[in-house]
Amino acid sequence: MTKEELYLKTIFCCIACDGNIATEEVDMVRNLCAKDRIFHNLDSEEYLNSWITEINEQGGVFLQTYLKEINSVELNKQEQLLLVSLAIKAIEADNSIEYAEVKFFKKIRSKLTISDEAILAEHPDKEDFLLPDINITEIPQWDDSTHFSQISIQTN
Repeated sequence: MTKEELYLKTIFCCIACDGNIATEEVDMVRNLCAKDRIFHNLDSEEYLNSWITEINEQGGVFLQTYLKEINSVELNKQEQLLLVSLAIKAIEADNSIEYAEVKFFKKIRSKLTISDEAILAEHPDKEDFLLPDINITEIPQWDDSTHFSQISIQTN
């Protein structure tokens, strides 16, 4: 997995972890893929539709696998901060922050080596995202009745 794929998968997992992909989240992904040079070499639509199929088949196992994949890519401090920023942007995209999303963010955070201070320097209003949770190591729960349809993230 490349860093770019990891960044895109981070966004996808953060918008899907609450069991609902809102229109605003799709718009945010579409805009990022169209404007951010990080994603210019990726066929984002192909990746996202593939991941939708996988998450529909695997449920929470898909999210668990992603969490393991974070450590498969060597990220320096700046790249880890970018991953954190993309995760936060995805979580906030629908203007509704669910506990499941914050909890998933904490699971992502637990896989990174950067300090809370470094994150707070970039995101001073996200202290709640860094507070200890009761149990961040438990397996992500996934409602088996949740299924996403294919989405189109074509860039113009």
